[in-house]
Amino acid sequence: MRQLQTHPRRRVTVRAILNTDGGARGNPGPAGIGVVLVGEDGEVIAELARGLGVQTNNVAEYEAVIAGLELARESGVDDLLVRVDSELVVRQLNGDWKIKNDRLRRLAVRARSLMRGFSTVAIEHVPRGQNSRADALANEAMDAAEERAPGEPGLLF
Repeated sequence: MRQLQTHPRRRVTVRAILNTDGGARGNPGPAGIGVVLVGEDGEVIAELARGLGVQTNNVAEYEAVIAGLELARESGVDDLLVRVDSELVVRQLNGDWKIKNDRLRRLAVRARSLMRGFSTVAIEHVPRGQNSRADALANEAMDAAEERAPGEPGLLF
């Protein structure tokens, strides 16, 4: 009788694109983030819009990337392309520009730590027009943040 060789279970690689956007009206002002995670088949895996209370635009951009990375990790993504319309965030996370602001530095450290949790991850700058769904979600979050009490964050969906 011939015995078949068993093979270790292979891990399925999940590839995805993450679009994020953050903004603040008034800078600082009512802030929000928008996140869209799309699988390699083009189907939306998850979307997120969240109010942040009163923040600066740059803090909101970083918070969007962090929330998106956490969402991708929770969704089992292995290989990730992060698309952001903030050149500052992209250049700082890629190490091209120094981070002089302590708050942004702490957020960058958190984002880089999350990025190390993927098999492969790349972050690139895209024009706002190529980030329209994340931008729309961020604007919905800012609209809702303006309606809440100052400083009160909230999750839209």
